[in-house]
Amino acid sequence: MSLLPVKKTTGAIEFQPEWEPLRRFRNFLWDPFAEMVPFPVESLPMNFTPAFEVRETTDAFIFKADLPGLKESDVDIKVTGDRLTITGTRTAEKRDNRDTYFAYERSYGTFTRAFTLPVGVNTELTRAEMEAGVLTITLPKLPEAQPKSIPVKAETKHEGKLKA
Repeated sequence: MSLLPVKKTTGAIEFQPEWEPLRRFRNFLWDPFAEMVPFPVESLPMNFTPAFEVRETTDAFIFKADLPGLKESDVDIKVTGDRLTITGTRTAEKRDNRDTYFAYERSYGTFTRAFTLPVGVNTELTRAEMEAGVLTITLPKLPEAQPKSIPVKAETKHEGKLKA
């Protein structure tokens, strides 16, 4: 293990016991967290970006999204060809200027997520449900796209001599 000199912002040189090849390079980069304000400033846009989970089961593809505060009427789901597009809007609540806000971290706005669907999806039977702020979209697979079990048969050998 070698000791590498690392220049600190104070101007002093300090030796670090751990070898990190990118440590010296990081000193030349802009640190996005150095100038961070404790609470979002009103002029900064705060976009609402929900988290998604996409999984495949034996008979369907299931998409889940966390959409707290949204109603069914706030969400639009479209299937066009092999594209699933989910769009939604979470509207900001009216702020009372007489109140004092100590934190304002909730995000609002419009989001759009698009996913390319695999071959073998039955878009005609797509279902979408919203429960407790979680959107679940189920896209069943076509019967021919579902896995099939193929039995393996043992080969039987015939005893006796081969005829020439």
